[in-house]
Amino acid sequence: MTRPAQQSEELATLRQLLRTRPPMDRKLPVFDPLDAPADPATLHVSWLLEAMTAELPDAQVVTFATSDGDGHPDARVLVLRDIDPATGRWSVFADLRSPMGEQLAVTPWAALTSYWPDFGRQVRVRGPVEAVDQQDAPPAERGVGPAGHTAAVVGRQSQRLGSAGELESAWLLAAAEVAADPTAPVPGLTRYVLRAETVEFWQGDPGRRHIRLAYERSSGGWERGLLWP
Repeated sequence: MTRPAQQSEELATLRQLLRTRPPMDRKLPVFDPLDAPADPATLHVSWLLEAMTAELPDAQVVTFATSDGDGHPDARVLVLRDIDPATGRWSVFADLRSPMGEQLAVTPWAALTSYWPDFGRQVRVRGPVEAVDQQDAPPAERGVGPAGHTAAVVGRQSQRLGSAGELESAWLLAAAEVAADPTAPVPGLTRYVLRAETVEFWQGDPGRRHIRLAYERSSGGWERGLLWP
């Protein structure tokens, strides 16, 4: 247990570091917005490929933010499953029965953010979301491994857990079920497709002269322009 004196010391250290340690104090890539493609999905593909080729940890992971019917925000980290430049759509998987699924059923809009600290880059995508049922496709075709399949069979995501032993028992039963039929549909697994209305590319700069390139969907395609840092 943390003692009051220890906690006070830790807080003082943290606050000092927050005040004095500058973010992005390193060499970062150069981004020329004049070379950017006409559509944002193509640029996101390029940045993501660059991050994955450089073997940045979890480069394909995104933050996916939603809100409930009262407008209360929520966010979680997910794996990005697809980007489609032809339609300007981004895809993730989630459980239809999860808090995220329940929120999207009421408020079908979301914000998706990619962030690569090593490059000082982020991509922000916002727009309406559509749920597409994918349960009939084999798990392997959707990039769902045995662990993800087992977690889906266990279910009860975000519900109160009585003990670690309770999870262990449920996991062993679900793992046996998956092992017996690894091609069975994954319960609740749903593809959520975000149709981008706005997309922003942010290239950090140690001197705070960040480059921000924003795309906005229009009737004729995409309009783009720079934003103040």
